[in-house]
Amino acid sequence: MQTHYDAIIIGAGPAGLTAGIYMSRSKAGVLLVDSGIPGGQTILTHEIANYPGIESTSGYMLANTMKKQAEKFGCVVKSNVIVQKLELQGETKSITLSNGETYTSKAIILATGGRSKTIGVQGEDQFKGRGISYCATCDGDFFQDREIMVVGGGNSALEEAVSLTKYASKVTIIHMLDHWQAFEHAVEEMEANPKIDYILQSRIVEFRGEESLNEVVIENMKDNSTYTRKIDGVFVFIGYEANTDFLHQSPVELNARKEIVVNADMQTNLEGVFAAGDALQKKYRQVTTAVADGTIAALSALDYIHRK
Repeated sequence: MQTHYDAIIIGAGPAGLTAGIYMSRSKAGVLLVDSGIPGGQTILTHEIANYPGIESTSGYMLANTMKKQAEKFGCVVKSNVIVQKLELQGETKSITLSNGETYTSKAIILATGGRSKTIGVQGEDQFKGRGISYCATCDGDFFQDREIMVVGGGNSALEEAVSLTKYASKVTIIHMLDHWQAFEHAVEEMEANPKIDYILQSRIVEFRGEESLNEVVIENMKDNSTYTRKIDGVFVFIGYEANTDFLHQSPVELNARKEIVVNADMQTNLEGVFAAGDALQKKYRQVTTAVADGTIAALSALDYIHRK
C-alpha cells in the first residue's frame, strides 16, 4: 500500500476536489481524505443553477462528477476517515487517520470547508436543503413569489433579507433580542423595504413538514408562549464557522474567527502547507470561489514540489 504522496489534501469539498483534479492531472501523486463523503456542504444543496456552464444540477451530482474526475486522473480518495494526528512542519508532512493509517507527503492542502451556524432545534437537520437554507445567493430564486423567514439580527441577516425580497413575496425576520445587532444603514434599508416584516424577542423552536418544510413553531421569549406559522422557506444567518477545530493547537496561523490565513497563492504561514475554500479568511463563500481557491492552491503546491 502506498504511504507517501507528493501532496495530501484534507477535505473533499469543491476546493479539495478541484485541487485533486489539477494536481493528479499534472501527474502528481495525490491522496485526498475527508471525514464524510466527498462534496462537503455542496451536497446539501438540492439544485445549483449558478455554476458557469451548467444550467442546473444537484449539489450531490456536481460533487460526484468532480470526484470521478479526480479519480480518473489518479487521485486516491479516502472517505469517512478523520485526521487524528497532523505534522505540518519540516520538509516531510504526515497525517494519521482514525483507521490507524499514516501517510506522508511533500505538501499539504487544507480544504476542510466550513459550516453555517445552526439553530439546533427539532426538524432542522431533516429540512436542510428542503426549505431551510443558509445561503441567499444559492437558493433565493427557488422561493419566487413565496413567503419566507430570515433568522438573525446582524448585518448578514438584514442585508440578505433585503436581497431575498427580489424573489419572495414577503420576508419576515425573526430575532431573539429586542434590538438589532447591525449597522444603522442596514437597519434603515431593511425597515424601508415594504416586503419586510419582523418579529423581535422570538425564536423558532421547531421545523415541521412532510417532503419539505411548510410550518415553524415560534416561541415568544417575553411570555414563553408558542404558536405555529405556515411558511415556504427559512434562511438562517446567525454566523459561520470554519472547520478548523483540529488546527486550533497547531502552528497554522488562524485569525480571531479561527479561519486559516493565507496569501494570494493560498500559502499559509508554514512552508509547503496551503489552504483553500470556506475554511479561509474570506468574504464570499460560493462553489465557484472554492473551485478558484482549489485551483490556485494546487498550482502553488505543484510549484513548491517542483522547486523542492
